[in-house]
Amino acid sequence: MTRRVHEVMTKNPVTVEKLTSLAEAARVMRDADIGDVLVVDGGRLCGILTDRDLVVRAMAGNRDPGETTVQAVFSSAPVTVRPDDKVDHALDLMRRNALRRLPVQTQEGDLVGVVTLGDLAVEQDPGSALAAISAAEPDS
Repeated sequence: MTRRVHEVMTKNPVTVEKLTSLAEAARVMRDADIGDVLVVDGGRLCGILTDRDLVVRAMAGNRDPGETTVQAVFSSAPVTVRPDDKVDHALDLMRRNALRRLPVQTQEGDLVGVVTLGDLAVEQDPGSALAAISAAEPDS
């Protein structure tokens, strides 16, 4: 049986508005124990901000995290998948675009989840090292 994205995705993705400060976005990531937040503008997906973006684009660029907004460093126009897309399609998109996460949107544009490389590793190869790391509880 072919699995669908909605069966493996993380529901209720964590979001921040594009005018959120980088400092606040970093706190949101810390508090949720995640490495990315989806960026919205008026509730609609407009990009993604990763912990790497914070380091490479903000800190390395000497940007003030309290004064700089997410809009200044996030990746816009993210590649997305739909809830009913096949898991193999999500894997192919990740592979072709060198991505570790994909926002999940309905046909109407509603943001309903995010599917990560870890989610797919657990699904595709539960015995792999990546799956074991992805399934482990985070350290406190």
